[in-house]
Amino acid sequence: MLRLKGTVGTLVLGAAMLAPLLTSGCAAHVRYYDEYHADYHPWNDGEVRAYRAWAGERHYEYRDFNRLNKDQQRDYWNWRHDHPGKY
Repeated sequence: MLRLKGTVGTLVLGAAMLAPLLTSGCAAHVRYYDEYHADYHPWNDGEVRAYRAWAGERHYEYRDFNRLNKDQQRDYWNWRHDHPGKY
């Protein structure tokens, strides 16, 4: 009986240590295809900063990129390609 408790305890501890690793990786893999320049952009912290700067320059209220119309998305990607290393 004592051996069974030790095994269960080890399994519970292992599961508790693995849970954050298994659940945290999903959000980091979002990327957008820029059809105007035929390339992909990972949507990470740098891209969010660039997007906020672009929206601020144009005095747009912040909203999710995927809610912009196609003309605004094209304007963003053009702007982004003109400012590649800044963000």
